[in-house]
Amino acid sequence: MNQQPWRLRHRWLLQRRWLLLTITLLALCLLTSFALAQRGRHRKPTMDLPPVNENGIPKTDPNWSGRFTFVRIRFDTSQYAQYYGYNNFLGDGGPPWSHDYPVASRHLMKIMTELSKVEPTLDINEPILTFDDPMLFKFPFAYLCEVGFMNLSEKEIAGMREYLLRGGFLLVDDFRTPGQFQTLQYHVKKAFPELELKKLDVSHPIFNCFFSIKTIDLNPIYGGGFGSRETQNPEFWGLEDETGRLMMIINYNYDVSDFWQFSDNPFRPIEETNEAYKFGVNYIIYALTH
Repeated sequence: MNQQPWRLRHRWLLQRRWLLLTITLLALCLLTSFALAQRGRHRKPTMDLPPVNENGIPKTDPNWSGRFTFVRIRFDTSQYAQYYGYNNFLGDGGPPWSHDYPVASRHLMKIMTELSKVEPTLDINEPILTFDDPMLFKFPFAYLCEVGFMNLSEKEIAGMREYLLRGGFLLVDDFRTPGQFQTLQYHVKKAFPELELKKLDVSHPIFNCFFSIKTIDLNPIYGGGFGSRETQNPEFWGLEDETGRLMMIINYNYDVSDFWQFSDNPFRPIEETNEAYKFGVNYIIYALTH
């Protein structure tokens, strides 16, 4: 028996709507899959650099001291390897002190070239030194991260003190939680029993020596850790010598070099990345002018 025309039209409309819905869902799935693939592809920086093993760190070229050179501080973390399962290749997934190596500093040095008269060494993996290495005194600026894993020897502590009192500048970055901050405080107090760490505000010259940074009230980038849902708000601390010169800037609950490292990642917020570069440039300019 023939169906009435209105019933045929109703069935056709239902089929058409289901077809459109199916096509829409398929399109969304494809777009989501593409986005996730792109996120995975760009999760790591795009620089194609050969891996560096912890036991194969190249020697520092003394000629680099003629230009501004970003230097990284290393410390022994072998006692933690079995617990955290990191490998011996430097960078993310390797020893904690090597996180963001070597792309973060490469990106920052290119920004320094574009924005200032500073002549940095370009396209090199930054030198990696210990606090008790005499070569450190050839370089006015040093970077130290993941200090919660730090357990310096007496010789390294003495080297840190001498380096900073002689005019060196130390950027401490990429660590979180009160326990890790206490580890840093312990080492700083051993090196400088006569000095105290102080919390900085936006009026400090380091935040105004090149770029005028409007606020240091930044979005949290870390959770509380260990099951805590509380966020860790970034704070900036410093250590000044007896003349008021800032010898050490401390990015607590913040990871400025992570933004440098992933600045070629299209999924990273461009505003926060730009602000991170402003901090880096200011840190270097302050270190070179104070």
